[in-house]
Amino acid sequence: MYTDYIIYGIVGLVILIIIGLYNTIIRKRNEVNNAFASIDAMLKKRYDLLPNLVELVKQYMAHEKTVFVEITKLRSQVSSEIPSDEKLEKYNALQKHADRLLLNVENYPDLKASANFLHLQASWNSTEEQISASRRYFNAAVTDYNNHIQMFPYNILADLLKFSPQSVFEISNNERQNINAKELFNS
Repeated sequence: MYTDYIIYGIVGLVILIIIGLYNTIIRKRNEVNNAFASIDAMLKKRYDLLPNLVELVKQYMAHEKTVFVEITKLRSQVSSEIPSDEKLEKYNALQKHADRLLLNVENYPDLKASANFLHLQASWNSTEEQISASRRYFNAAVTDYNNHIQMFPYNILADLLKFSPQSVFEISNNERQNINAKELFNS
């Protein structure tokens, strides 16, 4: 009689442990999704800020038309329907052209002194810092999630339920290299 209660207790405890492990894995996976959404939100903010910056700068830099055309083309290619990796690639290309645009501003003292431009530039810098923070948060969430699904005892349940590791946010080798501002002005 007491053995039945002991068996029921052990089975109940095992079920509670499995539920706890499962809920922890789900929470970690949701944190990864939330962290990626944070990156996406910051990239969208930068995406929305870019036309204002381009319009203001366009008034001063008519001969930089190729940069404006490239930025407009890339903005039209970004949509919510494209895969996350491809979306990040497009946003990174936009970033590269916007950086080039901001470097070319140095040739236009009137523009550099414009209050509107200074405000937009400050907003741009703030957005870039937020994107960087979002990327760090995403990588921390991915690492935490991956640790949970790869370490005992979570790995047993993760393998059974086919939870797979996520990739951290990485930049390409080209982006790791130092930027030569002189080359940007000459291109």
